[in-house]
Amino acid sequence: MSVALTKSPPPISTRQDKLRVMVVDDSVVIRGMISRWIGAEPDMEVSASLRTGLDAVNQIDRIKPDVAVLDIEMPELDGISALPQLLAKKRDLVIIMASTLTRRNAEISFKALSLGAADYIPKPESTREATAAETFHHDLIQKIRHLGARARRRASPAASPTLPPASERVREVSVHPVSAPVAQLPLARRPFSMLAPRVLLIGSSTGGPQALMALVADIGPVIDRFPVLITQHMPPTFTTILAEHLGRASRRPAHEAVDGEIVKPGRIYLAPGGRHMRVARHGADTVIALDDGPPVNFCKPAVDPLFNSAIDVWHGGIMSVILTGMGSDGMRGGKEIVAAGGSVIAQDEATSVVWGMPGAAANAGICAAVLPLNQIAPKLVRLFSGDRS
Repeated sequence: MSVALTKSPPPISTRQDKLRVMVVDDSVVIRGMISRWIGAEPDMEVSASLRTGLDAVNQIDRIKPDVAVLDIEMPELDGISALPQLLAKKRDLVIIMASTLTRRNAEISFKALSLGAADYIPKPESTREATAAETFHHDLIQKIRHLGARARRRASPAASPTLPPASERVREVSVHPVSAPVAQLPLARRPFSMLAPRVLLIGSSTGGPQALMALVADIGPVIDRFPVLITQHMPPTFTTILAEHLGRASRRPAHEAVDGEIVKPGRIYLAPGGRHMRVARHGADTVIALDDGPPVNFCKPAVDPLFNSAIDVWHGGIMSVILTGMGSDGMRGGKEIVAAGGSVIAQDEATSVVWGMPGAAANAGICAAVLPLNQIAPKLVRLFSGDRS
């Protein structure tokens, strides 16, 4: 689920501009490690290092953090119980849930998102595993930086209108997102393909689970007649839970894709965590081809392998959607889809948790539309019903 292991230079900050981060974890080793990482960044600082959720709730008024990294399993008051209390005391607090990769913790992380957490991050089983620790380090710092900066922009006097608390904001993004005006240069648009779409491909990352569940809930007519394939940057176990949530939200079959299975209309196929999902021709059928190769765009699963492989199967009959997420995954594959005669829709900046992936596609000039989340599903239903505008 990492977006990059190369380190982009952080913005230059004064002490007053630094993001204040509260680290809450009952492990002294984890607290110390995360605190060292944050302290090494010029644009952020540790405002407190605390052992329990109760400590965080009792001290938040004094600490006034911008971001909290909140462990799930802690004594006295666990993370999921502390979460709503923290948001009640500080409306604009960005909370990133941290947990080990177990099914129980994955379920709790999804519940945390519905309660107002901004994102989640899986902790490595052992900090002695160099690759896992480096990925955790990079992803955590990037999430703090991007999510914290976004919250500050929205809270600034120039940002209009005033945002509701984070818990309400998640529900709005999931159901009826608010499109706050964002000043930006006009983005180049290209017309939608005149070819009838035969498949829907979706790529997403940070903020993706909430966006995906909102989207699939409203595209039932598309799912019933066409296959839907999704790549969400997410680790194993988490994708298993996400598939179950997508099935409930859409009221259609949804599951982690299985290598070699035939792709059929009426189903949602989700790339399993840790493996790329591609498609291929096998006689008259289209089949799933899972790939355990190296990361692409520093992600695994990545969106570009799915987008690129689909061209050989459906040629120009591809409708692709790029939702909220860090990085630029999906942009290159989107370019190839457009060159083959297909179309790309990107989520707009105002309703994206992070406008990295959709922003890269929009700024590359490959999109036929850049839309608020709540307008994407109606547009897809019209396009798959024959509308070409």
